[in-house]
Amino acid sequence: MRGFWREFRDFIAKGNLVEIAVAFVMGAAFGAVVNSFIFDIVMPPIGKLVGNVDFSNLFFVLGPERYPSAEAARQAGAPAIYYGRFINNLINFLIVAFVMFLLLRAVIRMRKPKEATAPTTKECPYCKTQIPIGAVRCPNCTSQLA
Repeated sequence: MRGFWREFRDFIAKGNLVEIAVAFVMGAAFGAVVNSFIFDIVMPPIGKLVGNVDFSNLFFVLGPERYPSAEAARQAGAPAIYYGRFINNLINFLIVAFVMFLLLRAVIRMRKPKEATAPTTKECPYCKTQIPIGAVRCPNCTSQLA
């Protein structure tokens, strides 16, 4: 039994698992911020621009009943299509996807090895000092270079 707990502790302490856990927590926090941004900042002005529409309250009841709001339809258990919530979630997804694209693009650029620049100097074969690449005579030892 003691070996089991030691093995479990080693598994938990591995760097990759800890990094995944941190990424998960950061992702959840980021999701909460994005949700607040969409529902509290982005959607109200858009709703105002299209005629005081609350997108989260857009729905279509699949039956003859009528309800004053999407919440009332949900509480009544009425079969309905809540397309306003879908619009909010779609915009939320697009913003998250765009931010993830920008982050991954930046990470890929940082990881990409820099292209090697052409050398501007070479070593003199006689005195072993660095000289300009186009030199035909070494300025230090005055040797003729091939």
